[in-house]
Order: sequence, then structure tokens, then C-alpha cells
Amino acid sequence: MAYKIDLFSIFIFLGIVQAAFLCLFFFSIKSRNFNTNFFQGVMIFSMAACSFEILLCYTGVIINMLWLVDFSEPLSFVIGPAFYLMTFHLIQGQLPRRWYLHWVPALIWLILQIPFLIQGNDVKFNAWIGSYHPPGLSFIDDTPDFFNPPYHSEIILAHLSIYVVLGLLLAVEAFKQKQQSFFNTQVTALQKVRSAMVQVGLVVLLIFTVKIFNRDDMGDHLFAAYTTIPIYLISFQVIRQSGFFKQSTIIETTKYKSSSLSAEDQALILDKLKNLMSEKKLYLQPNFTLPDLAEQLNVSVHQVSQAINDGLGKSFFEMLSEHRIEEAKVLLIAKSNIKVEEIAEEVGYNSKSSFNTAFKKLVGMTPSEWRATAEKQKRG
Repeated sequence: MAYKIDLFSIFIFLGIVQAAFLCLFFFSIKSRNFNTNFFQGVMIFSMAACSFEILLCYTGVIINMLWLVDFSEPLSFVIGPAFYLMTFHLIQGQLPRRWYLHWVPALIWLILQIPFLIQGNDVKFNAWIGSYHPPGLSFIDDTPDFFNPPYHSEIILAHLSIYVVLGLLLAVEAFKQKQQSFFNTQVTALQKVRSAMVQVGLVVLLIFTVKIFNRDDMGDHLFAAYTTIPIYLISFQVIRQSGFFKQSTIIETTKYKSSSLSAEDQALILDKLKNLMSEKKLYLQPNFTLPDLAEQLNVSVHQVSQAINDGLGKSFFEMLSEHRIEEAKVLLIAKSNIKVEEIAEEVGYNSKSSFNTAFKKLVGMTPSEWRATAEKQKRG
């Protein structure tokens, strides 16, 4: 039979390749220490595996790889839990107790599917044409059927929908606690939760729509193609949050031997810097860099760096840490019911450990110790 190669198949293929690249990033040694990255990687991997099987079946290439028929069905039960655990960790900073139990449905489905998975090509061939109905092919007679429960697509979809709803409830509560608007929030974790909610929610909605108007798996290529869009959006977010495009040049990092910046210009830059920091509090942005600051001040990176180094006697990052820690000290008292991890995030730190290190370096004690001491003094 001729393979079916069209725009849908090409688009799905590109999404799978990009997903493989993202998985390398999320499962890297540096990234996998953070549970949020790990679960997002698991979610992307599972989505890519399901799309890969759909691509094989849609194009007809599966006829040369019949042992892969339905191999991704257990992974369909992984997408929802991975999304929920990623959301939970982003919001709570930890995982729920016995979080591994969320994988039980996927394990059960895999065990029930084993009798089918170990069958020969005739069984797999019948399963494929029974779902995709490729033209010109008919069933092989006298072939037994294995593990084909009624409404299996509906079961998978219901399982995914439940986890999307659970994630939505977590997100709604988090936005309420932070007093943030869903459409306009400056909290990085909530921005990530919002993006994930919209992307996964649209996948579920599209699957519902496809299943209503298409018999069996005939429309699977539609939502497989759509999953390519969030995969590329995630890639764009990862690149945008990288510091790669915000690096200073060698010339700009050199000391200011030939600088033409006068004392008057330096004082003017520092005055504008002081007003900018107090009014806009740019230091609260987690990925705020020296080039970003130079752009806000409408001067070169070289000039603002010299003004901070010579005028304040500190580096840009030291200045940034001081502003963040001072803001944190205010929030630790004003929001005594908020966890230290959440305070760290509000003042621009992506991890609690970095926040603790910077706080102890400047204050001489950890944020928890400082909060306890301040509260004790307030009571006494």
C-alpha cells in the first residue's frame, strides 16, 4: 500500500522531533532535580509517544511495524497525572503524599494489555484496520481478539479530563490566594500554570470534538497535529527564559579603561536607576538582566554597568540581590502565613536554595530564622 504523506503527517512529525529535543532538556541532569521539570518532561514524552503511534497508523507506515500497534495506550494514562503533579508542585512547592499512586491506572492498563501486545502480526493488523479503516485492506479471518474493552477511548478521555479538572481547581485556588488575575499575573509559576491549563484544556476539548464527529480513531490525526502547537510554545518559553540572548559582549564586561562616562552622566544614571527600582520594582522579575535594565534606562549596557560598579561599589547582581532581600524582609512580616518558597518566588528567585543563600549572605541568617526573630521582637 502507498503511504499517506500530507501536511498533517509532516506537522505531526515535526512536533514529535521537537518533543524529543524538549525531553532531552527536561530530563537533563541539571533539570531533572526539579520535580516540575521532570513531570513536564514526562507529560511531553507521553504526548509525543501517542502522537508517534497516531502518525504511524495515519500514514500507513505501521504496516511495517505492527508490533507497535497500541503500544502508547498505557501512556495515555500518564499525561493527566503528569500534568496534575507538575501543577501541584508548581503551586505547593512539593508533591502530594503517595504521588506515585497516580500512575496505577497506567500500570493496570499495561498489565491488561500484555496478552494483546505479545500477539502476532495478524492480531495487530486486524486491530489497526479496525480503527483506521485504510482503503483496500480487509480483516484477516479467524484471528482472536484481545483486550478490546468497550468505550476504551472514552475511558482514556475521562481519565485525562478528571486530572485537568483537578489541576484547574488547584490553579483557581492558587490565583485566589495570590490575589492574581488569571489573564494578568506577574508570578512566574502562575504564568506557567496558566499556559499549561490552556494548552492541555484545549487538547481535551479538541479530542472531545473529534470523537463526537469521527468514528473510532479516524480523527486522531487532528489532535495529534494540535499537540505540536503547545510543544513549540513550550520550546519558545524555554528559549525566552534563557539568558543566551541577553549576554554581555567581551568589550562590555571589560573594566572601563576607555570609558567616556562623566561623573555627571553617572550621577544621572544612578538617579534614574533609583527611581526606576522604587517605582517599577523591576528586580522582582525572575529573569531580569543587565541588558534589560540598560534598555529601561535608555543607555548602553557598558554605561549602566560602570555606573553601578563605580558609583555604588557593587556588581549588578549584588545590587539586584539587595533589592530582592529588602523586599523579602517586608513580605516575610507582612505575609506571615505565606511559605518562604512563595516569598522567594515573589521577589524574583526561581529556587528556595538560591533565595536562602542570598538572604543569609546579606542578613546573616536564613529567611525562616529572620522571620521568627522579627515576630518575636514584635510580640515582645
